[in-house]
Amino acid sequence: MTERVYNILFICTGNSARSILAEAIANHRGDGRFHAYSAGSQPVGHVNPHAIDLLTRLGIPVDGLRSKSWDEFTGPGAPSFDFIITVCDNAAGEACPVWLGHPHTAHWGVPDPAHVEGTDLDKAAAFREAFRVLDHRVSLLKNLPLSSLDRLALQSQLTAIGKSGQ
Repeated sequence: MTERVYNILFICTGNSARSILAEAIANHRGDGRFHAYSAGSQPVGHVNPHAIDLLTRLGIPVDGLRSKSWDEFTGPGAPSFDFIITVCDNAAGEACPVWLGHPHTAHWGVPDPAHVEGTDLDKAAAFREAFRVLDHRVSLLKNLPLSSLDRLALQSQLTAIGKSGQ
């Protein structure tokens, strides 16, 4: 029996780095278990070039990645989400839209590599570290027996994942 596909929305304020990385990781490494999206409360309108460069070097598809508002996912025709995951502390503290279907929510805070000062090597290292943490967390989520966990146990696991890999 094939397990169902779970829809995930990764949220960050600017939707240019961390949430984009998480979307790409979940879609590429999720073994078909996830259909991931990303959005921002105040999207900057472009994907950070360091994110695109890192994903490309790792062989992860970047087609279709773009910075967009979470408003895209609140209207008619928007996907119904199983998980809403914030990846930045600012977005976690903001008043989020009401998501239909009562998705599980979690905060998986990751330092923002887009705000790192220094050389291109310093910035690339920050993006690699954000990728490492998010890749680890997506892997943990992928390996959960999602269909057999009750709501409370799944919420507990999502919270624990958000504290791992730091």
